[in-house]
Amino acid sequence: MKILVTGNAGYIGPVLVRHLRKAMPPGQYVGYDAGYFGHCLTAPKYLPERDFDVQHWGDIRSFPVELLDGIDAVVHLAAVSNDPIGNRFAVATEEINIDAGKRLALAAKARGVKHFVFASSCSIYGFADDGAKTEGHALNPLTAYARSKVAMEQALEPMANDDFVVTALRFATACGWSHRLRLDLVLNDFVACALASGEINVLSDGSPWRPLIDVQDMSRAIEWAISRTVENGQAFVAVNAGTDSANYQVKDLADAVARMIPGVRVTINADAPADKRSYRVDFSLFRRLAPHHQPQLGLEQSIARLQRGLESMGFSDRQFRSSIFIRMKVLENQIEAGLIDEKLRWLP
Repeated sequence: MKILVTGNAGYIGPVLVRHLRKAMPPGQYVGYDAGYFGHCLTAPKYLPERDFDVQHWGDIRSFPVELLDGIDAVVHLAAVSNDPIGNRFAVATEEINIDAGKRLALAAKARGVKHFVFASSCSIYGFADDGAKTEGHALNPLTAYARSKVAMEQALEPMANDDFVVTALRFATACGWSHRLRLDLVLNDFVACALASGEINVLSDGSPWRPLIDVQDMSRAIEWAISRTVENGQAFVAVNAGTDSANYQVKDLADAVARMIPGVRVTINADAPADKRSYRVDFSLFRRLAPHHQPQLGLEQSIARLQRGLESMGFSDRQFRSSIFIRMKVLENQIEAGLIDEKLRWLP
């Protein structure tokens, strides 16, 4: 099986390819990435893209469709990756997350690709205070990023058929260790705060709900989606990817980190305005469709792996929110240096 992974030089890609190498050893793996975050390495012993058989660098908006020849499955990770970046770069978000994604999927279908796996997000449910959301509930995307995920799902559904199986994995909030770590994710941020300063300052009142999934378990879900049949769902499936037991309130995440890392103090901003990005999610469909690819890493394991990884690199940066581990800061620094423009295109 020959698999193309777009956006592979980010947070998920280094973990995903190592997982797939073990789970599907005969596979051939091709990467395609714009390279914005290629230098944002978390002390690996080698460049993570070495695990791919072939690595291509380029803007997904100018994707060379001939790279799809001979590809059996596309894992589409390439995207403007979070709410702050989506809001700051609205034009690029539409161009990359929606327009380029549609073109890629259409080209993949036309060139005989059999499986298309789209990294969607549970953030499309928006604010939800009336219980855990299933795939049948109405969507309420509150940000440009979430709206782009909805638009892509809507574009992909009519493309799917028995010869082009499409899976939209509505991932819970990512967390966990990677050789290209992000510290702009809630649990990762809390662990970094605990190690750098011994204090976790929760900027909200701590009440918002977040479902979590470790990046290792995201890779397991992608493995399932790459190889699932039409009988295992339908030609198109949008499925919440995570586990019911991993729905947490933000304050509980902070407390869990403090329990595992001695001497850490947690403060809550009780006067903070309500955070509308609060939702619980029902993962029963994923449990039925993918019983052998369920999440395996619990909250404590994710925290422990983050702690070990950060300690192994001597992490102590109290100013890490201005570092290469914050995606927005990387892009802003590249714009300031004249490397990319406001539409996130590389400059000559």
